[in-house]
Amino acid sequence: MAETTPPLHDPWLLAVWPGMGSVALLAGSYLLQNLRAIPVFELDSEEFFEIDSVDIKDGIATMGRLPRSLFFEWRDPRGKHDLLIFVGESQPETGGYALCQQILDYAEARGVKRIFTFAAMATQLHPGNTPRTFAVATSQAALNEVKGTNVEVLSDGQITGLNGVLLGAGTARKITGVCLLGELPYFAVSVPNPGAALAVLEHFSQLLDLKIDLTDLKQQATIVEKQLQQLMERLQAAAEDAASDEALTELEPGEEEEPPAPAAAASKPAPPAPEPQLDQRQKRRIEQLFQQALQDRSKAFDLKRELDRLGVFKQYEDRFLDLFRHAQ
Repeated sequence: MAETTPPLHDPWLLAVWPGMGSVALLAGSYLLQNLRAIPVFELDSEEFFEIDSVDIKDGIATMGRLPRSLFFEWRDPRGKHDLLIFVGESQPETGGYALCQQILDYAEARGVKRIFTFAAMATQLHPGNTPRTFAVATSQAALNEVKGTNVEVLSDGQITGLNGVLLGAGTARKITGVCLLGELPYFAVSVPNPGAALAVLEHFSQLLDLKIDLTDLKQQATIVEKQLQQLMERLQAAAEDAASDEALTELEPGEEEEPPAPAAAASKPAPPAPEPQLDQRQKRRIEQLFQQALQDRSKAFDLKRELDRLGVFKQYEDRFLDLFRHAQ
């Protein structure tokens, strides 16, 4: 691929696409604006996408546009590492690996020897806690380097989508790759999460040894954090109300709940409460919700609420968290 702009100095490539919590796009877009990176190249979207909708305005339908796949560049005034920043507006349903090859063709032509991607990692994070940043790399040397910024190593799992595939494609060309993953609450994977984006940018800026003004992103993170806390409280209240309603409906007509037994004076600890037993209808409902959550992580809201309502979340906890162990 012919180079049409002056050579870059020891450039790094950062590539971002949409994913859970919009973490990668939020971080990549914020970096673009803060560094005032300029567009330099666009891949032909017709090879990887098809128009599948029309736009409507005032009752008039017009042909929709294809998602764009753009390269931007930033030249480091300190002469350390220039940046190529690739932003994909969407991930193709097929042909993702071929798209990664085209990205790498352009990156190699510009002299790139290091690839970075951003992604999200869903955990049981409480919205009031600071998100962690996890990291994976395609070489031990690169992993050791990124560990110096106090990230946590993602020891096992998968990174789905092109945020992970690009790293694999780079290894075949002996281009070292690193993925930084921002932590977010599993119950809010469909909500844009600037806190997780802030976490990955803080570590990326350390690796780049670059001061980035993150004030606006911190303010956005604070606002969303409060909203997520309120959402979690509503979900918990709804689960408690549903559990109470379920207990009342299980009483026979005319039957009353027995008053709680007085506390025993003995010092022996009370035996653990038996795990709730589910009937076949309840089990089928849970399996149905698991299948829906596998296809659409936002459906995990409904699954978590049902497990809490039935009082069986602990029985299904590992399986529930497995839904989110594939970072994105």
